[in-house]
Amino acid sequence: MPTGTPPTPPRTDTSRAQPARVYDWLLGGKDNYPVDEAVGRKLPPQAKDAARQNRAFMHRAAAWLADQGVDQFLDIGTGIPTEPNLHQIVQRVVPEARIVYVDNDPIVLRHAEALLVSSPEGSTDYVQADVRDPAAILRHARNVLDFSRPVALSLIALLHFLPDDQDPQGIVRELVDALPPGSHLVLSHAASDLHADLARQVTEEYARAGIRLGFRTHAEVARFFDGLDLVEPGLVTAPEWFRDEPAPPAEDSGIYAGVARVPAGGAAA
Repeated sequence: MPTGTPPTPPRTDTSRAQPARVYDWLLGGKDNYPVDEAVGRKLPPQAKDAARQNRAFMHRAAAWLADQGVDQFLDIGTGIPTEPNLHQIVQRVVPEARIVYVDNDPIVLRHAEALLVSSPEGSTDYVQADVRDPAAILRHARNVLDFSRPVALSLIALLHFLPDDQDPQGIVRELVDALPPGSHLVLSHAASDLHADLARQVTEEYARAGIRLGFRTHAEVARFFDGLDLVEPGLVTAPEWFRDEPAPPAEDSGIYAGVARVPAGGAAA
């Protein structure tokens, strides 16, 4: 069941594009505005593929973790609800699972009730917060999740919205350091070294809308997993990541994806 009622949403700014709304447009959603659509239409066609691949990776990773018995999830950068949402996937396998959703976009808060429709046995919660304040996120999450047991931390298509001067490595380290052994980090990230021309085009179009991006190389994305045990098949493109299921159709991708486990001694420094 929901743990609480979302607060009254602040006024949505429709004069500037927002990442969650552009992503919603790329996925074919309706919760976006002309300013967001304008950005989406200027992106290369592969951007829609990337959004779909991100979503499919999240579905596969969440289902696999639930199959492993993981029953606590902290999903930061949730985005506008698109069924099936993470809690729906997880609670099909583990009905008592607890999920905390986090996003900083007011429009996501407007749709938070859809994220709070939990199974009767489990619970969901939503907090409007920014990943750049991990301490606040962890404070809230501890009200719902038991950090003495494994937690899956989900950062899907989020970190490339944090350029290096915003210290994404330090943010991820603070979040991962709070996780007990047996927890997992689930991460997808836009690549700068797979299709450099397309990456440059996407970065420039978002910049024109006032949204800074920090696409990264395979080696740079791999650093987010330092001290963790990468789950097979390792850090690969999103369509290449799968576990106990048939392989997804092979397709080109500019998205890296991986899942890693916090070892018994905790994440190494």
